[in-house]
Parts: sequence; structure tokens; C-alpha cells
Amino acid sequence: MDLNIKKQLQKKAVEIRMNIIEGTYNAGSGHPGGSLSCTDILTYLYFIKMNVNSSDPKNEDRDRFVLSKGHAAPALYGTLAEKGFFPKEDIKTLRKLDSHLQGHPDMNKTPGVDISTGSLGIGLSNACGMALSAKLKNKSYRVYAVCGDGEIQEGQIWEAAMFASHYNIDNLTLFVDANRLQIDGKTADVMSVEPIDKRFESFGWYAQRIDGHDFDAIEAAVENAEKVTGKPSVIVCDTVKGKGVSFMEDKAGWHGVAPKKEEYETAMAELKAQLEALEA
Repeated sequence: MDLNIKKQLQKKAVEIRMNIIEGTYNAGSGHPGGSLSCTDILTYLYFIKMNVNSSDPKNEDRDRFVLSKGHAAPALYGTLAEKGFFPKEDIKTLRKLDSHLQGHPDMNKTPGVDISTGSLGIGLSNACGMALSAKLKNKSYRVYAVCGDGEIQEGQIWEAAMFASHYNIDNLTLFVDANRLQIDGKTADVMSVEPIDKRFESFGWYAQRIDGHDFDAIEAAVENAEKVTGKPSVIVCDTVKGKGVSFMEDKAGWHGVAPKKEEYETAMAELKAQLEALEA
């Protein structure tokens, strides 16, 4: 990847992380940890890969995105705001009455949201349906989805995985945000899902495993997935819960807790310092 492009992506990812902290702080609730861990994936998809346009959000030929781990909505909202789907100022209304930015994505209220999600496990099924629809209609758009590693403990995920393989849905790419933590602690302790890549391979998927914070690795994996025919693709992304905010990193306690004033100020100062270093 061109170094200038990579730096722009790194800067955009920091700005999205600032939106996540801004939103959850003003809401006094939300899920910052898992939002911060999947930020780099969304940054690459929306600012490099996906064919989407904020001025025409319902274009039939657009690529689709499904945030199956819907509680990470602050990451999606932060990304959509940076992409111009709605004003960045709206981020401060997260989870407030009458806001179009609720705790989980709502396709009927938020521009740029392709499907409503929240109940864990359903998003991949929706993504399968979207991708199969494209194939049946001879459309060229692709479908991208993000699941959490805790989420793939859900049985519906594996039903969808069988479906995608059976119907050769090769225009679907799933990212698993493998931050190794869920609300109750380590995924390895609650219900181990490893080895994630091998499990998907056994269901007939083309599987890759990468550093989910490395834009070069993300790009290479996406390009590899696009070359695959006859089977769906999964990119297992090893990530850090709370990435970018030192006191949140790798802490299960930040799964569903919003920062208080002093924590907000510390987090924003850290992120601003990261942004200034990238702009230097």
C-alpha cells in the first residue's frame, strides 16, 4: 500500500476512534471496547474498498455492509459520519431520545445503514441473503460483514456459514473481529471458538488470518478474497479490544461501559496526540 494512502487511513481511523469516545461519553452508555477494535476494518472498507456514496445511499449497485456485532454501532456511526452520510455533530446524540443514532443500527433511521442488527448472530444470515440476491440478479456488488469472536458462539452463525458454502456465495467477505474478549471475560474461558479460521474452512470457506490493525494485511487479504470463486471468504482479524486508548486496551470491563469525564478527557488527549503525530 502506498505510504501516503496508509497514513491517511491511519489518520481517519484515529478520527473515527475519537467519534466513538465522543458518542459513548455523551450518551453515558454504549460499547466502546469492541467498537475500537473493529475500527481499522471499517476504515479500510469505507475509505478504500467499498462502492458507496453518501449522496446516493440507496443505490441498487452499491456494496453492502452488515455490522453483525450491532452493539459496536459507535464504530459504524463514527465511520459513516466521516464518510459524509450525516453531520459529525450528530455523534453527540448517540442513544438519546429522537436521535437517529440508537444503541444498535437501524436501517430505517440512519443513512448508510444497510440492515438493522443487534441480536447477535443474525447479521451473517442477512449478509448471506444480500449476497445471494446479487448473484441471482446478476449484480456485481459485494457484501462485507463483521462479526465478533464472542458472537460466533451463536448457532445461527454456523447455520449461515453452511448456507453460504452450499450456495457458493463467493461475493461475500466476512471479517471476524477476534479481540478475544466478550462481556463475561475471555472467549477462551466462556466458550472457545478457536481455531476460528480452521472452523470456517471445515464449513467450506476460504479462510485467512491477519493482524486486524495492519492496513497492508487487510488490503492483501481482501484482494485475495476477491480472487476466490465458488466459496465465501472469511478474514479472521486478530485485534485488541479498546485499541487506541491505553487504559481500555485488552480490558473486558470496557465492553459495555462509557467513559466518565476524566476518562473521556484522557482518551481524547491520547487520540489527539496520535493524530498530531501522524500529521507531523
